[in-house]
Amino acid sequence: MRVFSFFTRASRAFHGYPFGSKLLILSTLSSGGLVAYSESQSELGTPSGNVNEIEPRKKRVVVLGTGWAGTSFLKDLDASLYEVQVVSPRNYFAFTPLLPSVTCGTVEARSIVEPVRNIIKKRKGEIKFFEAECVKIDASNKKVTCRSNFDSNSLGNEEFSLEYDYLVIALGAQVNTFNTPGVKENCHFLKEVEDALKIRRSVIDCFEKAALPGLTEEERRANLHFVIVGGGPTGVEFAAELHDFVEEDIVKLYPGVKDLLKITVIQSGDHILNMFDERISTFAEQKFTRDGIDVQTGLRVTSVSEKDITMKAKSNGQVHTIPHGLVVWSTGVGTRPVVRDFMEQIGQADRRILATDEWLRVKGYENVYAIGDCATIYQRKIREDISAIFEAADKDKSGFLTVAEFQDVIDDIIIRYPQVEHYLKSKHLADVTDLLKDPEGNERKEVDIEGFKLALSQVDSQRKSLPATAQVAAQQGSYLSRCFNRREHCEENPEGPRRFRGSGRHQFRPFQYKHFGQFAPLGGEQAAAELPGDWVSMGHSTQWLWYSVYASKQVSWRTRVLVVSDWTRRFIFGRDSSRI
Repeated sequence: MRVFSFFTRASRAFHGYPFGSKLLILSTLSSGGLVAYSESQSELGTPSGNVNEIEPRKKRVVVLGTGWAGTSFLKDLDASLYEVQVVSPRNYFAFTPLLPSVTCGTVEARSIVEPVRNIIKKRKGEIKFFEAECVKIDASNKKVTCRSNFDSNSLGNEEFSLEYDYLVIALGAQVNTFNTPGVKENCHFLKEVEDALKIRRSVIDCFEKAALPGLTEEERRANLHFVIVGGGPTGVEFAAELHDFVEEDIVKLYPGVKDLLKITVIQSGDHILNMFDERISTFAEQKFTRDGIDVQTGLRVTSVSEKDITMKAKSNGQVHTIPHGLVVWSTGVGTRPVVRDFMEQIGQADRRILATDEWLRVKGYENVYAIGDCATIYQRKIREDISAIFEAADKDKSGFLTVAEFQDVIDDIIIRYPQVEHYLKSKHLADVTDLLKDPEGNERKEVDIEGFKLALSQVDSQRKSLPATAQVAAQQGSYLSRCFNRREHCEENPEGPRRFRGSGRHQFRPFQYKHFGQFAPLGGEQAAAELPGDWVSMGHSTQWLWYSVYASKQVSWRTRVLVVSDWTRRFIFGRDSSRI
């Protein structure tokens, strides 16, 4: 069912020097997959004629970004197989799930960052790192243009270019403001370590301003009104951290603050944490209500000024304005300019985010990969290949597919099209052969092509985009590094579409995300968790589970010890309220 093309090209001796080259390309013309590419070339011979003394050049791999995806890729990559170069505007990796804790001093910023050079020096082989920002990706010429990440007065501000054989784009995403007026100028964001530190200083400034003499009560209330736009995990966790900071530390230092302070969470949907189980969403709203955190749902922010925020109710269109002292904008992610420019080059300008195939390869470019928040996987529809699947499964060419023949290929189908498994779960089907039952639920011994199409007609409705989370990015980076580690050792067909029950199966399965659960700290030493197996946990015990999981997921023992010591320090001495 897959058509492959094979090309070889050899060159003879040139100008009397005994050198030759060979190029081998293996590509798929159907549903896509990684292209196997191998090149061997002996260099100019020595005077003695030993042409094999000089090793062929290693393939150049350029990695853009040192976030969750890029760092996971580098940690597991066998760098001895490639010439690896890393470009990032920051020379560290940050454990971003703990950024809300940094905003209020629960955890220090230095405790959640690990220098990139500490990470790559432990890898097998040499990895070069450049602190710079990628400003242009030229896929046609296989090079990227970068600009050093220093001030304009330094000598290192000039641009430079890097050529590549393979490019891994792991640039992450930026905050999505939805072009709302005043957001960029008057809101705080929470994507980087610098953002968390800026919020920390601004929070303390709000309390210090409210303590100044000569202010009216209304002005003090405005200064102490903290607004969080976005009821997702980041916004909810920041609201919880801020509430605990005030209750446990601030009220001891700023008398009278407690009665004037207000925390408001604005959510455009009907509930906060709407990506979690409904029980968690309800529990979070009830806890916030008990804590005095005002949760306003069904509102869309239309503008933000220096002192006010304007909202519009989605139900009745009513517009109202409220004063604020600080606004944190946490409403989703958008595409970075350099990635948007690349998308326009490759014909994806009409898309919202960079699209890859199931092997994380940018669609149409076999040597460019994109992982993490900057990309999304375009899962191929099963109906696009349904005729080929039927033909491959119908071994006796009878024109009918028996249950036994269907069972023989279903494992490969589930691997290639994950939406089949999601569909079975959503319909509570006990066995995949239940798909072949007739509309009345009676078993059929065999089906023709039309019946087969009808059985799988609703499967593609279960295609889902993966969330932009650290968990997804880390798994993608690890998966891609395993592919790179093995591809140079594969003689033929290392990548590409998985064949159904036959010889020549590729060694790389499509990427499949495995969900290990998600947490939502809610303050007051309580948290909620949604874990595999539809298990929902809420309360104090879940908070301790959160502590153990987040400590174990630190990138190094250094950061693990620092984070645990910060938690311990906070329990003993409280949070630091200085502006530093």
